[in-house]
Amino acid sequence: MENTFSATGKRKNAIARVIIKPGKGQRIINGATVKEYLKSDTLVMDMEQPLDLLKLSESYDVVARVRGGGLCGQAGALRLGISRALAAVSEDFRKQLRKNGFLTRDSRVVERKKYGQAGARRRFQFSKR
Repeated sequence: MENTFSATGKRKNAIARVIIKPGKGQRIINGATVKEYLKSDTLVMDMEQPLDLLKLSESYDVVARVRGGGLCGQAGALRLGISRALAAVSEDFRKQLRKNGFLTRDSRVVERKKYGQAGARRRFQFSKR
């Protein structure tokens, strides 16, 4: 369909497939509203940042499928997916989003646990005697 833009966003272990289309500002994630799915206002705000920056909150509907990770990672994946979809809409949007850092994937992931240690960096208690 024309006027429909889709993109994929990733953060930690979460993957979001996002579709945006001109509309009245509806947000559907995995068949639920944003408030029902993300629960926290902070996460909703995080997800909405690209739309707020471009003042398009009421102009586009967002439909997304998210899987993997926790709610925080999913909100970050949604933010990147929305940003990438908006970047496909207009070159002007792309410049603004790039300038504000919304098109950069957050590559931080959990560091693996090492053998002989209690965690990734934490050592077992040392005893001199």
